[in-house]
Amino acid sequence: MSDILYTVNGIIRTDDQQGKGASRRLRKQNLVPAIIYGGNEEPTTIAIKNNELWKLLENEAFFSNILTIKLDGQEELAVIKDLQRHPSKGFPMHADFQRIVKGEKINMNIPVHFVGRETAPGVKAGGILSTLVTDIEIVCLPQDLPEYLEVDVSELEIGESLHLTDIKLPEGVILFELDVDEPIDRTVVNMQAPTVEEVDEDTEEVDAADVPASEQGGEEDKGE
Repeated sequence: MSDILYTVNGIIRTDDQQGKGASRRLRKQNLVPAIIYGGNEEPTTIAIKNNELWKLLENEAFFSNILTIKLDGQEELAVIKDLQRHPSKGFPMHADFQRIVKGEKINMNIPVHFVGRETAPGVKAGGILSTLVTDIEIVCLPQDLPEYLEVDVSELEIGESLHLTDIKLPEGVILFELDVDEPIDRTVVNMQAPTVEEVDEDTEEVDAADVPASEQGGEEDKGE
């Protein structure tokens, strides 16, 4: 279950702080434009101090926890739904938050942690553990929101794999991809055989015919 661990201090934007031009001006003032939507309420446009948001983004759990957003003495509960970053420098440019409504399920992408890698028999035999996902979309009530999903790979042999249906879910949590009309039980991790490059011995031998006579070994014929 997700606890409210993170607080975001926001500033409600005024009418003259809307639009692309205003957003650029906010960023020059060390502020990140953001919006809070959902909950049958009108969207609220806000700004967050860049350095404060940077610090929050350093924690993986920030992306899968219920957040408290403080606005002019009031508080809103929300989760982060989207974060736009600068394509080359990586700093945050805009954030979207979704309001939490008691009793209303939410869709969230949750980090996946793979455990048991060191003790997996496939790894001990020289196999390569290949993880195919970093996060998975889940559906649950806000109070059931997990910080991450754990996948145990400690029993994987070479050639074996785990799928979505192999993930042990907390109570009240379902996987979005398995709750659709045509679910696909895709692979999330597999144990591959070690890659061995075979060296052709013939390639290491140079045909004497391709070497100039002056560079070939052995005695030279004389007197001809």
